[in-house]
Amino acid sequence: MIDVRRLRTFCEVARRGSFSAAADALAFTQPSVSRQVAMLESEVGAQLLERDARRVRLTQAGELMLEHAEAVLGRLDAAGTT
Repeated sequence: MIDVRRLRTFCEVARRGSFSAAADALAFTQPSVSRQVAMLESEVGAQLLERDARRVRLTQAGELMLEHAEAVLGRLDAAGTT
């Protein structure tokens, strides 16, 4: 089962375009954010982000995952379960 925290972290990285910015927004360390995304990629068996020195971009799989993750997180938030 995919961890909801990993989905939230991935969504934050996708929105902000960097691990560092997501870490600041989430009050996590940058290595922690990077690990969470790497674990999510391992769980789903696909690279979700293209990384370079300063920014990240969504891959096709990442775009699809973001769409689904936002829907799932929205439903969980509406249900008051997270």
